[in-house]
Amino acid sequence: MIIKDALAVILGGGKGERLFPLTKYRSKPAVPIGGKFRLIDIPISNCLHWGLRQIYVLTQFNSSSLNNHISSAYKFDGFSKGFLSILAAQQTMEGANWYQGTADAVRKNLFYIKRENVKHVIILSGDQLYRINLWKFMKHHLEKQADITIAVKPVERLEASNFGIMKIDGNQRIVEFEEKPQEEEQLDNLYTPAEFLDLEQENLNYIASMGIYIFNKDSLVELLEKNDKSDFGKQVIPDALAEKKVFAYVFNDYWEDIGTIKSFFEANLDFANPLPKFNFYDEESPIFTRPRFLAGSKIENCDIHYSLISDGSIIEGSKITNSVVGIRSLIRTNSYLERVVMMGSDFYETPAEQEANLSSGRVPVGVGYNCIIRNAILDKNVRIGNHVVINNERSLLYHDDDKYYIRDGIVFIPKGHEIPTGTVI
Repeated sequence: MIIKDALAVILGGGKGERLFPLTKYRSKPAVPIGGKFRLIDIPISNCLHWGLRQIYVLTQFNSSSLNNHISSAYKFDGFSKGFLSILAAQQTMEGANWYQGTADAVRKNLFYIKRENVKHVIILSGDQLYRINLWKFMKHHLEKQADITIAVKPVERLEASNFGIMKIDGNQRIVEFEEKPQEEEQLDNLYTPAEFLDLEQENLNYIASMGIYIFNKDSLVELLEKNDKSDFGKQVIPDALAEKKVFAYVFNDYWEDIGTIKSFFEANLDFANPLPKFNFYDEESPIFTRPRFLAGSKIENCDIHYSLISDGSIIEGSKITNSVVGIRSLIRTNSYLERVVMMGSDFYETPAEQEANLSSGRVPVGVGYNCIIRNAILDKNVRIGNHVVINNERSLLYHDDDKYYIRDGIVFIPKGHEIPTGTVI
């Protein structure tokens, strides 16, 4: 089952300020996840599994690594009409401003969308974890004869104020849309009866927008050309309710918005559980990524529990628990990692390079000897010296330092940074 006559548009997000310092050197969709993947791999894989081969990725901040990843990972043959193109914010004759919101990002690229011979545009988020059956989503859209269909997630009342919340009728047509309602009266009005949702779980009587949409192409072009409002959820879709047929598609599987350091950290650690909420181990619909052709990991005399070890890693005589270890990670003897997301390295240092680093007083890439690291994220290419303790000794929630950051109590070592031998954090 494949989707025909449709174009996919993946929104790369803004600056990703809540994900800083993960987004210090990269855009949100380029953030590494699960040891060997990038966030952008999730929506692209969703598209490919359902036959979508015409894909635009919209981004504007730190897009170099995203460009490199996409060009290395996804290549379509020359005999198909498929493409995967990045549309970065640019100065044009129509405007010189950066994207001001989700709708504005799409509006500034309507030229490309209008020239594609398709009937529908599927808009996906580039910074979420989910598997959605896009064929069923499209089938629902067509059966309802909708102009717009929004994927929605039922949530409890206590969560509702964090999302765009919709009210639907018995036919699942959306009749009201409120962005992050705070007032009790608003929430009372947006209550959805259980029989409208056909769910087994109780107390999920509020339906939240997932930021995933299907538009009829003509409706999308009309809505964006006739006004200059910048956001789909806050403005464009609420305004469209009176004149367009807008329906909800109820999604009741795992969905996580990777919007903060804490959500990123917890989602990664969950991948190492025996039954993770988001499972990469699906042979029928795998998550694709860049093929690196790395050797298997070498593990010598280690004690490893509930952890994920990625390709090409070398771990010597250490203990690792509840952690994710990324590609080309080096962890030296007698170190202990607990609840650590280690993103690995982009390269190996030769023995000669390691000796040269040591001679000059520089720490080799990876984790040194006799280290203790807990509740931390080690970005790519970090250099952790010997006898280093990273344990947030002062129990700080937020802190900025030249060599590290603390967010939500999680210690973050930025990409390429060095923590000298004997440091205690």
